[in-house]
Amino acid sequence: MNKIGLYIKKLRKEKGITQQQLADKLSVSFQAVSKWETGETLPDTGLLLDLCNELGTTADALLNGGIIINKNQKLIRVENIMGGFAHIAALKDEFGEDSPFYKGIMEGISSKMNFNFEETLYTNPEVLYTEVVINYLQNGYTVCLEEARTWIKNEKYIEEIKKRMK
Repeated sequence: MNKIGLYIKKLRKEKGITQQQLADKLSVSFQAVSKWETGETLPDTGLLLDLCNELGTTADALLNGGIIINKNQKLIRVENIMGGFAHIAALKDEFGEDSPFYKGIMEGISSKMNFNFEETLYTNPEVLYTEVVINYLQNGYTVCLEEARTWIKNEKYIEEIKKRMK
């Protein structure tokens, strides 16, 4: 219940509304909202969809404290994507910048992606994280938007991800 309450509070604050304003929109008391946020009680099931609508989330995400779990879809984590890119970057140190192996990897990825992968990896990795997330979304995966926001700070990139979420 605490995890759900903290998630409600986080979303409410992101929306820039007070407990009273949220309460008014849902026709409940601000004390009810306060009890939800402290984990003392949970919202009534009859309010759940309206609450989710006001906070811009889903019932699944709300009831899981911000983590969407869908058994029919695989969840991709941006943290894991970052780890993959960190391993690719480590190849430069392991094989050397002038190694045919390292150069071949960078040229191959750049050719496939139609941009300078190596430069982007070191200067704007958020672009790469976003591209991979979008690719996974197009292939039936899902991503927790809150987790993505932890690693992808550029709101333009987040908006591109949101457009492709089902």
